[in-house]
Amino acid sequence: METVAEPARPKGIHRFQIGLNVVVQIALLLILAAMVNYLGFEHYRRWDFSRDHKYALSDKTKQVLKSLKSKLRITVFFSPNTPISADVQSLLTEYQYAAKGKLDVEHIDPERNLSRAKELFDKYKVVSDENLLVLDYEGRNKTVKASEMADVDQSGMGMGDGPRVTAFKGEQAITSAIIDLSEARKNTIGYVVGHKEPPLGSEKPPTPMMQQQEQEGSPISVLKTFIENENVKLEELNLFNVDAVPADVKTVIIVGPQYDFSDREMQLLRAFWNKQGRILLLLDPAAKTPRLDAFLNELGVRVNDDRLMAMVRTGIEEMARVRDVIGRFLPDSPITKKLADVRAPFFGGTCSLTLEPDRVRAAGIQLQPLVQAEKGYWGEVDYNSDDPAKLQFDPKRDHGPPLNIAVSIEKGGSGDERVQANSSRIVVVSNALFVQDQALTQDQQALDFVSASINWLMSREQLIGIAPKVPKTLTFALDPNALRNLRWIVLILMPLIPALIGSAVWWKRRA
Repeated sequence: METVAEPARPKGIHRFQIGLNVVVQIALLLILAAMVNYLGFEHYRRWDFSRDHKYALSDKTKQVLKSLKSKLRITVFFSPNTPISADVQSLLTEYQYAAKGKLDVEHIDPERNLSRAKELFDKYKVVSDENLLVLDYEGRNKTVKASEMADVDQSGMGMGDGPRVTAFKGEQAITSAIIDLSEARKNTIGYVVGHKEPPLGSEKPPTPMMQQQEQEGSPISVLKTFIENENVKLEELNLFNVDAVPADVKTVIIVGPQYDFSDREMQLLRAFWNKQGRILLLLDPAAKTPRLDAFLNELGVRVNDDRLMAMVRTGIEEMARVRDVIGRFLPDSPITKKLADVRAPFFGGTCSLTLEPDRVRAAGIQLQPLVQAEKGYWGEVDYNSDDPAKLQFDPKRDHGPPLNIAVSIEKGGSGDERVQANSSRIVVVSNALFVQDQALTQDQQALDFVSASINWLMSREQLIGIAPKVPKTLTFALDPNALRNLRWIVLILMPLIPALIGSAVWWKRRA
């Protein structure tokens, strides 16, 4: 009799083990989700891939926001139909991301929320009907008007077109206001006069109309406004009328003196330098200033009696001699590292500067070139000659590259940017015309360079580097050969491709 084996009993389900696995998996998923969210909130990164980088904040703005000790509040009084309303809103969003919790923004439409607008207008004593921002920091407040944040072209209004924003300067205006509030006290810069320098404007205008005329008539009005937006107050300084540079003036600017300084003025200038003074000196090569040149020579910088010029091709067989210099900013200085390898025009006469660092190294003086002329220029010694044969580069007589046109001088400082040490500082440029209104271009490299120089002189290296956003139209320029190729592509190649595909399909079906 055969015995039939009983079937094996199925193993029991370990419900506890399955439940434990599910709980562990859920816990791991929650931990992973928490880690991802933590990294996303605390260590996120943002990139601006737009062509104009319209909303990418400069390093200068990021450093200003990072230095805030208290929370900053910005109230936006903008109507929705304002041409730059969307730009300002997007820009302030970037400010909030960069401030990391130190910035609160409130948007108020004055036309719809009248009660809230009136409450804040009374609080901040706003009397303007223009769209504006109000910045509030540690009990101090400052307004930034819409007209200060953009250049708007109204020429198309009569033809039915709306206003067009030609340059958006929102970051420049807002960051300037934040600097003004956070520093609380304006820095004072002495603007040296008495040697036929370009005037800043009338000190005591009898009427507001005359004040406006004087301001508009100043050949450096753009530079003056740009500097004052850096929380800096420019005051005229006549060394004939003082016994010493005032104690509250830590930096002085000398722009294109047409006459030399007297012995007494040079004594005051040397005393200021020896007391860790800061000087921005823009020289006019056409002016004879032997005492100023001798002072620079003592510091290792020789001002050469030449003029930079180059030969450029103007036609197939035509050459022309140019005296306007294209300068290239060098990357090795904190002043110009944000402008590294950028080219900028220096209009008018420019001479070369020779550095002799070995001669002054024992005195603790450090020399650094900032701007050099592009390739093709030389320093012509016979620059006043009318003979074209003499206005040619002669290596035995003229000065060849590298041709320095801007240098920095520092005594007593540290070679490490991370180490802040008291020092005397000078920035010398062998051109004084490039900062005048008639020479400034829309790209504003000259203003950025001057701003960086002033911030370096005032030991505000963290504020170096900001520029307005200029919308650029995307254009394609095609030469005759490219146009001819495009014509063949449109008329022949594009119709031929579907014809060939159709012929191949027809042939396959026929076969």
